[in-house]
Amino acid sequence: MENITKEKVKEGPVAKAIETQTAKLPSDLFLWTAAGFWISSLVLHSIGRKHAALMVGQCVTPVLVMGVYDKMVKQAGHDAKDKLNGRQGSQGSQGSRS
Repeated sequence: MENITKEKVKEGPVAKAIETQTAKLPSDLFLWTAAGFWISSLVLHSIGRKHAALMVGQCVTPVLVMGVYDKMVKQAGHDAKDKLNGRQGSQGSQGSRS
């Protein structure tokens, strides 16, 4: 079996497109969305809509998982590789000016 390192593995165009779009979202968005689902579920449960509360409450975990994925992509995905390779865009060239 061949030893695969990070340098040899390339991401496909779909994964790169997803990462590009999710990088535009603030990381807190996932946390607040999950909190909103949780509170909505709590309210639905307290007014007696138990089945609806269960359905809404099941959305919390996937949203938190998406937030973890987004955070990992921002730290170790192609964004980090682009920064290491000097492709930061206009911010990289403006940061060195005094």
